[in-house]
Amino acid sequence: MPESLFVGVDVGSGSARAGLFTATGSSLGTFSVTIPTWAHLHDHYEQSSEEIWSAVCRCVKQVVKESAHLVRGIGFTATCSLVALQDEDKALSVCPSQGIDKRNIVMWMDHRAVQEASDINAKKHELLKFVGGRVSAEMECPKILWLSRNAPKEFWEKITKFMELPDFLTFKSTGNLARSLCSVVCKWNYDGEKRSWDREFLELATLSCPHGRDFVSLAGDAVQLPGAAVGGGLTSTAAKDLGLLVGTPVGTSVIDAYAGALALLGAETEAGIELQEKIALICGTSTCHICVAPQIDLVGGVWGPYKDVLFDGMYAHEAGQSATGKLLDDIVTSHPSFVKITNELNSTELRHVYEHLNHLLEHLSQEKNIPLEQLTEDLHVCPDFHGNRSPIADSTRKGMISGLTLNHEPTDLALIYLATVQALAYGTKHILAQFSREFRAILICGGLSLNPVYVQAHADVCRVPVFIPNEPESVLLGASILGACAAGEFPSLPAAASKMGGKTQRVDPEDATFRYHEKKFRVFEELLKDQAKYKDLMKG
Repeated sequence: MPESLFVGVDVGSGSARAGLFTATGSSLGTFSVTIPTWAHLHDHYEQSSEEIWSAVCRCVKQVVKESAHLVRGIGFTATCSLVALQDEDKALSVCPSQGIDKRNIVMWMDHRAVQEASDINAKKHELLKFVGGRVSAEMECPKILWLSRNAPKEFWEKITKFMELPDFLTFKSTGNLARSLCSVVCKWNYDGEKRSWDREFLELATLSCPHGRDFVSLAGDAVQLPGAAVGGGLTSTAAKDLGLLVGTPVGTSVIDAYAGALALLGAETEAGIELQEKIALICGTSTCHICVAPQIDLVGGVWGPYKDVLFDGMYAHEAGQSATGKLLDDIVTSHPSFVKITNELNSTELRHVYEHLNHLLEHLSQEKNIPLEQLTEDLHVCPDFHGNRSPIADSTRKGMISGLTLNHEPTDLALIYLATVQALAYGTKHILAQFSREFRAILICGGLSLNPVYVQAHADVCRVPVFIPNEPESVLLGASILGACAAGEFPSLPAAASKMGGKTQRVDPEDATFRYHEKKFRVFEELLKDQAKYKDLMKG
């Protein structure tokens, strides 16, 4: 019998990607296409669903090639971005000042709705306990409230659908409007316990009927579990666009971080570590921290508990850092010595620059005859350059660096880079400290999982072993697991994740670093307190 293959599609912040996987989770190839982002105003980030679908189709066609007849299922994942559609499912502009319909997506990282999030939080509705007590400007209700206050009358006359980007992809593929429970519970304040929209919450948030349009009708009320088959599979139009067979099963989507968590939590660690003792870090532009447990646990400043959004019968928590990969890139590329380093390397690829900085740190460690982590004794960073997602949950937070000098040589950049990496690890430790349970395994994927300094810092700071999957494309793999589940290849999503998750490599914490990082973490906590103190002083 021919081997069953599955396609996973992931739309990230800067590109669409597709991967082809076997039923054991082995990758047979990936392909990516960049997608544009528009940022015409401060904290406004927009994309185009038309551009994204075109990029997705190019990726899938390329990756399946001659294997289309072997593909048994396809799954989609994407960023938690808001899509606006009008009649005939055409794009509708979310950019009131520009009015360009093509730009119909408010990206996850768009912070235009900070005031709206604050207004919703001020109502203190009971439903907010499932998002750590506060909605984020990155969620959809604040963004829709912003549109209700700022979009022109014509927008509200034309709008027919609001969708989460992953749900838009399954809709585009199948013609079926089913939303993912993962999307609506995690980002839309849908009541996962009652499996319904909370009309009282919507009324308090002044969202029940914006400009005479019923919120539930726009947001959708048909909701499915992740991995459940959507409609009748690929339509003839979508199948032609994607280069696959008509009727190929499509799995109900999840948000991109949850696709990564699906693959990571299914990966092998070691005997005796229970599912609820694992936490997945999905690293990209930002980092998401996702874990699951069989019981409800309300954790301050952490989103969730979300029932059934990943595994049926389990509650998920989601924490995160709003800028990690992007922060490191910005720290490195904005430093005066960046050009000097790229000239020396004869390469502007950041991968090569990070390798060079890691080598510089090893050299400095040997030259000064001190452990590498202790090179930052006088240099401290608060990494909230794009706000604090967890556990402070304040998008107005700012970054801070203490210990700068007039030195602008590559060695100075190496030290600032190391201090920033350590600060991101302290941020993870700060998140883990909010939970009442202990974690025995950190599983990590994404670009930063390939950086040994970042990985080791997390193991040392958190005092928890880090496991890196042998399959580096965890998010794509997670999306393909959704397709495999929809195709009936496995009896359940947990079974699919376990069979396809694959093996890992373990990185242990180094005991000798603990005391140093404890002191640095105390400084980190003081930086957080100081920023709040400075803000109060300036308001006084």
